[in-house]
Amino acid sequence: MIPIAAETISGTPVPSWPGVVFSLILVLAAAAVALRSGLGMTQELAIAVVRAGVQLLIVGAVLKLIFEHAGLPGSLGWIGAMVLIAGRVAGARGRGLPRSYAVATAANATGVVLTLGVLVAVGTVSTKPNVLLPIGGMIVSGAMQSTSLALARLRDEVSDGRRAVEARLALGMAGGDAFAPHARRVMRAALVAPIDQMKVVGLISLPGAMTGLIIAGVSPLLAIRYQIVVMYMLLGAWAIAALVTTRLMRSALFDEAHRLRPLVTPVPA
Repeated sequence: MIPIAAETISGTPVPSWPGVVFSLILVLAAAAVALRSGLGMTQELAIAVVRAGVQLLIVGAVLKLIFEHAGLPGSLGWIGAMVLIAGRVAGARGRGLPRSYAVATAANATGVVLTLGVLVAVGTVSTKPNVLLPIGGMIVSGAMQSTSLALARLRDEVSDGRRAVEARLALGMAGGDAFAPHARRVMRAALVAPIDQMKVVGLISLPGAMTGLIIAGVSPLLAIRYQIVVMYMLLGAWAIAALVTTRLMRSALFDEAHRLRPLVTPVPA
């Protein structure tokens, strides 16, 4: 019989490579469901599975090199690269809005620098690469999701609320004031997800950081400390990224004469 867990960490079994391969049975089940239901997603699912596996293998090898040789500069460089990638991904959600990619990148960078900077400054998070990089990755991910939601909602607000904004402009309001009610709706929409998640954390599911530590053999009471920090830092990153996205885009939406710019129709690929 092929061992599914050939290694252990702190006495906890870790899946072997044959065990990882056997987990593809679940992927085949998902593909069968998609094929049986006629969803037309079987090829997309297969590509996603292969891509995820290859990406994780490459990232794992790169992280090993960073941990062993690159140290803090390499970790910061990798986090910077993640911010740029997140800016591209989130910026696509605001396609049609002016300077959406630049706004998304700036919002992600601000959320990451402020959140991670505070945690490092007060000593809550170590600057060791094996700590800084995973924490930084979680913060980038949270900021990216917040920015994506804010940009998508901003585009809808501009499209659906153009007449209301232009009516306020006609009454003599400045661009920022005319768009203020819509900006508040964008902020609320962006913050709903992390707030709801915090309300039920631990009740519906055990979060990722806490689960990983418990599996690694850490006491649940110690794992909870880390999870509380993770939840609070993600909320901070979400809020900062949403605020910066809304403020920057609010300025980009109006020209020098406080006229609302038209949405740009994306060119079909």
